[in-house]
Amino acid sequence: MPDMVGTTHPTQTEETAIEKFGAKTMNTPSYDIAIIGGGPVGTSLALALRDSSLKVCVLEARAAAASNDARALALSYGSRLLLERIGVWDALHEVSSIRTIHISQRQSFGRAMLRAEELKVPELGYVLPYTALQGALDQALQQGSISAIYGASVTQLQGDADHATIGYQQNGIEQTLHTRLAVVADGGKLLAQQHPPEVRDYGQSALITHLTCSALKSEMAYERFTSQGPVALLPFQDGYELVWTAPHQLAQEMLAWDDAKFLIELQHHFGDRVGEFLTVGKRTCFPLGLKRAPNLFPMSHTVLLGNAAQTMHPVAGQGFNMGLRDAWELAQAILNRAPLALGSEAMLAAYRDQRRTDREAGIRFTDGLVRLFSNDLALVGAGRAASLSVLDCLPFAKRFVAKRMMFGANG
Repeated sequence: MPDMVGTTHPTQTEETAIEKFGAKTMNTPSYDIAIIGGGPVGTSLALALRDSSLKVCVLEARAAAASNDARALALSYGSRLLLERIGVWDALHEVSSIRTIHISQRQSFGRAMLRAEELKVPELGYVLPYTALQGALDQALQQGSISAIYGASVTQLQGDADHATIGYQQNGIEQTLHTRLAVVADGGKLLAQQHPPEVRDYGQSALITHLTCSALKSEMAYERFTSQGPVALLPFQDGYELVWTAPHQLAQEMLAWDDAKFLIELQHHFGDRVGEFLTVGKRTCFPLGLKRAPNLFPMSHTVLLGNAAQTMHPVAGQGFNMGLRDAWELAQAILNRAPLALGSEAMLAAYRDQRRTDREAGIRFTDGLVRLFSNDLALVGAGRAASLSVLDCLPFAKRFVAKRMMFGANG
């Protein structure tokens, strides 16, 4: 775990704000850090702060510490290291490893292979149920001293000169709390009207399901680019988690196909690298787009985290892993700041500067892949195929790409 509190001291202006904060919050619950959203990113931040002397609370709309989200998560090796640091990794048991990633383009010769042994890491990544990770995080949260307020639907967030005020409804009763720093980690819907993010619709939806096949290659993941969008197979338990992107209307049609037709169409679309597709589970579908909050978020004593800060295309599996890096680096910024100076503009500016390179690089990387590979232009296709083949022949280029995927632009 990191050092607790650094040596930075509050300025005279910050000391004045602290005195005002204390006077205003005498009759209202007050916290050093209030995290809106108890999903994996928000809870990870809370756990990274649990050994400090800070007063932290998590506000979660779920009525209890339980989740029924059916998705599987793709974690990078870098995310495993962060989960180890907050004491959660060893509690995860439904985990499948990825040691090789096979990257190809449909109807072309181009392909590249990323291998863990070539990069001198035990694994490139992991696949596990969202519910397993959320459950382990919730259990760890309940064992610590952090306040978890479940069934709390946040209705208002306001930044003032010396603190932020959060209004929420719990059991039909309106309640209020004050905090030196409000962290929005719930997807950002709370502030979308007040501070609209940049939004880009890719014209694609992602269909997700579990598959079995006749020639399972355990610990090998596939990323296959097609003109209608990428197809990913992630090894998990007895088969693969499928992420199949397609134009919105086609994706809805795919949901309605019977199992036999779905398996035949997937076989034609993906090929026979894992043999014959045998069974398909329940299918779900959601639209894909890029959402990015303003770089200079205008609300004082407030910071956005994870999907509230940026939501990206799932290609290359960057979204949640970036959110976890957001949480870890924010925890370091908090722990290295004198407690009385939490939420100051100087602290938030330093955090934004720290995250800018990784955030912008991740967005450009995923957005560029979608734009470059989701078309069927002949000349562009030939160039893409050649690029994949060149990548496969250049060890330093493969290391660069793989390290970006595992650890982000900040390394």
